[in-house]
Amino acid sequence: MAYQRWNASNTAMLLIDHQVGTLEWMHSASKDEVKRNTLALAKAAKVTGMPVVFTSSQEENVQGPLFPELEEILPKAFHTRIKRSGVVDCFDDPAFVKAVQATNRKNLILAGLLTEVCVVYPTLSAKSEGYEVQVIADASGSGTKMGDDIALDRMRQSGVAVASTIQILSEMVFNWSESPGPEILEVLSELYAAMAE
Repeated sequence: MAYQRWNASNTAMLLIDHQVGTLEWMHSASKDEVKRNTLALAKAAKVTGMPVVFTSSQEENVQGPLFPELEEILPKAFHTRIKRSGVVDCFDDPAFVKAVQATNRKNLILAGLLTEVCVVYPTLSAKSEGYEVQVIADASGSGTKMGDDIALDRMRQSGVAVASTIQILSEMVFNWSESPGPEILEVLSELYAAMAE
């Protein structure tokens, strides 16, 4: 089968449990880096018009609310987020499944916290339902580096691709001089500048 580049016309983005409290449980990578990459994904989705589904788990508990910056970037997706009552695999939540189906996309970019809990299971479920999935490893994270590695390996073994934020943003671009190239380049430039700080 020929390789097909993923872009806004054939892909949706699922951002799972990027919550202020959940971030504090993540120790497999830099918290600032994971948050920065998550926001870059959201910005890229906005400038390309890619459908985005946010979901959160038990916001009223220790997990807390989604990153407030996500509301600034994608207010509509933020306000229509799927608030789960504690369901681990968001594909077990009918409202989440309905929201994903409504995107009418079979390619899914997926990132979340924590990789070893709230990313691995929906990824495996999506794959079993016939979706193609790319997990963005550096916009996700686990309690430990070992836990993260094991979860990513399990997903790879199931045929899921693992990518970085910069890698998937670059894949969205056909030509840097044509839209959405300049818009994505602006997001990337901001990301690279933050890395240098």
